[in-house]
Amino acid sequence: MSLVLALHSSSEVLGVGVASLDGQGAFAGNPAGRSQAFPLGRSLSNQLFNAVEAVLPAEQWPQIGRLAVALGPGGFTGTRLAVVMARTLAEQLGVPLDGVGSFLLIARRLQLQQPTWLVQTLPRRGVVAGCYGPGAHGFNPDAWGGMEELAAPKLYASASELPAGPQQAAIPELPADVDQLVHLACLAASAGIEAPWQPVLPLYPTSPVGEA
Repeated sequence: MSLVLALHSSSEVLGVGVASLDGQGAFAGNPAGRSQAFPLGRSLSNQLFNAVEAVLPAEQWPQIGRLAVALGPGGFTGTRLAVVMARTLAEQLGVPLDGVGSFLLIARRLQLQQPTWLVQTLPRRGVVAGCYGPGAHGFNPDAWGGMEELAAPKLYASASELPAGPQQAAIPELPADVDQLVHLACLAASAGIEAPWQPVLPLYPTSPVGEA
C-alpha cells in the first residue's frame, strides 16, 4: 500500500495527515485516511517527529509514495521546519513532494465562489494578502483542485492598499487544512503530475528566502 503524508506547520498548530494513494484520500470524512492537529507552538522543533509518528509510525515511512507540505505564508521558522522534514523525506525515499500555499488551502476549505482577497495581519508590519477564486478548468497545475491563486500573497502596508474586491481573514484551521493538502496530493498523484523536492521552499513575504 502506498501512502501520502502531508505536513502543515504554517500556524501555531501542526497538522499531520495521511491517506492511501490507492483510494480518494482523507477528505470529507473518508475513513481511509486520518489526520490530527497538534497545538505545539514554540515546541514544534522538539516535537515535530513525535507528532508525525503519532499519526504515521516511522516503520511505515517506507510506504510513503508521495509527500505534501504547506509552504506558508505563516510563521517562517515553523513553516520551515515542516518543509525541511518533507524535503528530507522526499529525497531519501525518492518520492514526489507537492508544495502548496497555506492560503490556497484556506480558499479551498472556504469554497470561495468569487475572487476574494485572503488577508493575514502581521503586527507592526502590515498585512499579507493574496487573491483566490474558483479555477475555470478544474484540476490542473495552475488551478489546484478547482481553486486558483489569482494573485500570490505579498506584503502590503495595510488592507486599504489592496486592489478592489471582497476581503476575508486568512485563518488556518487544523486539521481541516491538512485534509485539503492530502486531497490535493492525491489528485496530483492521480493526474501523474511530477513534483521534484528541490524547488519546494517556505513562502514568507518578509523573509530573504523568496517573495510571493
